[in-house]
Amino acid sequence: MEHKDRHAIVTGGGTGIGLGIALALAGAGAQVTITGRDERRLASVAAMHPRLHALGMDVSSEASVRDGVDQAADARGPVSICIANAGIAEPASFRSETLAHWRETMTTNLDGVFLTFQAALSTLGREEWGRMIAISSIAGLRGLKGASAYTASKHGVIGLVRALSEEHLGAEITFNAICPGYVDTPIVDRNAEQIAKSQKMSAEDARDLLARGNRHKRLLGTDEVTATALWLCSSAARSVNGQSIQIAGGQVS
Repeated sequence: MEHKDRHAIVTGGGTGIGLGIALALAGAGAQVTITGRDERRLASVAAMHPRLHALGMDVSSEASVRDGVDQAADARGPVSICIANAGIAEPASFRSETLAHWRETMTTNLDGVFLTFQAALSTLGREEWGRMIAISSIAGLRGLKGASAYTASKHGVIGLVRALSEEHLGAEITFNAICPGYVDTPIVDRNAEQIAKSQKMSAEDARDLLARGNRHKRLLGTDEVTATALWLCSSAARSVNGQSIQIAGGQVS
């Protein structure tokens, strides 16, 4: 119960990596606000644990984020753990990339982290304890073919984390990014369906193709990312700051 009475927010907390982290933090004693756009889904997930609390919030909307975080802080206290997980991953080759898709990706993946961190920090004093974690990607460390917007947005997330860690050196608040490879989540399922359709292959072969993008040639489990997030939130990681933790079955950069 290391995080008993602490308040955590997990954006995109209704599925995949976000759900795994939210459940783990709740199990460690935190009161966890899970956010997302699908309020029905969030409500069903919140029923899984008494310390999960659903909040409809769209990270691409400044008003939604600021109002949502304020509402959560009023109900459960300052946000001492913030997991900026919400994001989108829609592939597109650069030649076919549209400005609308580019801006949607940046707004969700990069602006969303900026807004979530800034709103969460506004609930804390500068000397208070805090853990701010962004879920980036191996695409934040290297180029990803056919996903220029996604790659650029995830590079931006890592740059933001590094800048914030420097701004808060010596404080009790740390900033880190987790950079997973391909994780067995609904996002991978959707991408596999698109690949299967475009490449005229089976869904299973498409999943295998994605798995080969990880150095050990298999999809990651959400529990691997969850364990890393819990460690970064622990007292054992109090000197880990401004880092990009790779989880991809081998070296990627």
